[in-house]
Amino acid sequence: MRDPRCQTGNVSPTPAQRAQAARIAAAIAEIGFVLPGTLTERPMRCGHANCRCHADPPALHGPYHQWTRKVAGKTVTQFLTDDQLADYSDWFESQRRLRQLLHQLEELSLAIIEADPRSAKNRRTHPPHTGQTST
Repeated sequence: MRDPRCQTGNVSPTPAQRAQAARIAAAIAEIGFVLPGTLTERPMRCGHANCRCHADPPALHGPYHQWTRKVAGKTVTQFLTDDQLADYSDWFESQRRLRQLLHQLEELSLAIIEADPRSAKNRRTHPPHTGQTST
């Protein structure tokens, strides 16, 4: 069975590799909603100078659930309530699972490329020479 996305037909994954790719694809298809970013719990200080959180030692407020992610190249932070955390926690876990599965698929694809005899003769152990000399 040939991969329809491979137009030349020169790439030949083994039946075991095809089965593993199918298992990974099936697991990815089972994933529902995902939320990117990092979820942390952290205690915090408030803005009131006489509050216990500014004492020595401080008795900080919280912990608060902080969700940080990138949006259009900028870091965005949002605090989640306990209810929101309960509602969204599966989505954060789904994102972690999706990343694991994509990593497995990448590793499998790299193994197929490494097994291609054409890869061995084209593999470089040193960066290509640019013709520039260092001074």
